[in-house]
Amino acid sequence: MSKPRTILITGSSRRLGGALARGLANDGHRVAIHFRTSRDEAEEVRRAIADASGIAAIFQSPLATLADGEQLVRAVAGYFGGLDTLVNNAGVFNSKKFEELTQADWDTGFASTASAAFHATRGALPHLRASQRGRIINIGDALSDRPGFAEPAMSYYIGKTGVWMMTQTLAHTEAPHGMTVNMVSPGVMEESICQTPLEEMPSGRYTTTDDVLHAIRFLLAPGSEAVSGSNLHIAGGWNVAPLFSSVLTRAGYTRLPPDDIP
Repeated sequence: MSKPRTILITGSSRRLGGALARGLANDGHRVAIHFRTSRDEAEEVRRAIADASGIAAIFQSPLATLADGEQLVRAVAGYFGGLDTLVNNAGVFNSKKFEELTQADWDTGFASTASAAFHATRGALPHLRASQRGRIINIGDALSDRPGFAEPAMSYYIGKTGVWMMTQTLAHTEAPHGMTVNMVSPGVMEESICQTPLEEMPSGRYTTTDDVLHAIRFLLAPGSEAVSGSNLHIAGGWNVAPLFSSVLTRAGYTRLPPDDIP
């Protein structure tokens, strides 16, 4: 194994983020578990890592401002003696339809995705650059690089699309610092709030946390230095055109025949 990394994972007190924290700590990396309000869950993740002889600590931050991002990263780097990897995982998914979203719902969807990633990344950049082997891995969504139909959780999807734009931008600007910036985008997971029937999954199964972890391990491994600005879809073919069209059809949208497409 290559030299262990110090990894900050935002939104890692539970669900996918918690699983990534446990998996990466099990690989021998030092993991900073970030939470906003779920202290008990964050402590459970830390305890599970410690019980498996891993190294982790918990850090609280709302990640609502640039100052929050700077303070969070300063605390992480101070505790571990540096930081070379950031995984922007945070995101609040609200399955309400457009006309049902409240102001708070709208603000939370965007703030927990694009804004949180912006604040954490800005705080982390000096440390990632200094390491000369910096990695930023943004957790997206299998449809986040394809702006279009998003009936539920619109501000969440808009935020994830913004994170994809941030990914591409930083892949270009940070390359001179030896840094890679990529997105890993899960499809429908077993615990997804909006569930697609299993028979409509091309691979016959849902995406698992191990699938996502495998992609992250690849991006952290030696030999992946040329991979930057990419979006790895971990969706088993769910996000490709034929199935996406069927999703729109079930939602009341009729696919136009080829001759009618301008």
